[in-house]
Amino acid sequence: QVQLVESGGGVVQTGGSLKLSCAASAIIFSFSGMGWFRQAPGKQRELVAAITSGGLTDYVDSVEGRFTISRDTAKNTVYLQMNGLKPEDTAVYYCAARVRDRNVISWRYWGQGTQVTVSS
Repeated sequence: QVQLVESGGGVVQTGGSLKLSCAASAIIFSFSGMGWFRQAPGKQRELVAAITSGGLTDYVDSVEGRFTISRDTAKNTVYLQMNGLKPEDTAVYYCAARVRDRNVISWRYWGQGTQVTVSS
């Protein structure tokens, strides 16, 4: 069973920075992609940033230019550098691994989540 363990959440003031880490128990190249999701109270979970096995990245518009997803393949770890944080970034952040099974792609593995709180 693949395990994803997030760390790095906390409380920060508006404009501050945090770096989240996601350590995987499997080789991250074995996944078609890795991503960071977030879920705020009363809202749906949304994909914030993703990186493919080939290294291509994608971001939701609201974090473009402020967040950066990266990876260290030697450590099987994915990161989310968050700069210029805003109160609306407050949420539980989840790491996930995407799997391609024949023609079906799904976010199959999830971490336990880490809380990010941005105070105004």
